[in-house]
Amino acid sequence: MPTTNDIVLRPRFKMELKVNNESLLGRFETSKKDQNDFIVTRLDNHVFIKYPKDKQHFWSPQLHLEIDHIDENSSMLHGLFGPNPTVWTMFIFFHFIVASLFIAFGIWAYANWTLQQNFALQISLMTLIVVVWIALYLAGRIGKASSKDDMCALNDFMFGIIHQ
Repeated sequence: MPTTNDIVLRPRFKMELKVNNESLLGRFETSKKDQNDFIVTRLDNHVFIKYPKDKQHFWSPQLHLEIDHIDENSSMLHGLFGPNPTVWTMFIFFHFIVASLFIAFGIWAYANWTLQQNFALQISLMTLIVVVWIALYLAGRIGKASSKDDMCALNDFMFGIIHQ
């Protein structure tokens, strides 16, 4: 599983499988009862695999699978690794706030520049906002790196179910 991508914080993958989608979804349903290392939840053709609460930490990943029907003997699996949706929403909200502040300080700086007033404060605040954005990005990368082993365990579990 390649996790060395330089930009993507939530790795995605897609593969065609030579198994009927209902059969594969049934395997994931059965895995709920056969093991207790992961929590497996199914909703229609979506499967969510995550760690139990006692094994979770802030950056714990989860695996979202969508298993679509192609024909009687094959299916398409779409996968997405990501943090808890609450953590991801908070993370995106912080990025939105940082971007909004950057734009607001930019407008303020432009207004002061056109009025021929001092705009050093606004440029300084814009620079600070860029530093905060870089810190947010690095926090996401560190979170991804710290949960790499967890992602590999989820990936191995998924492939164990697929290749039964």
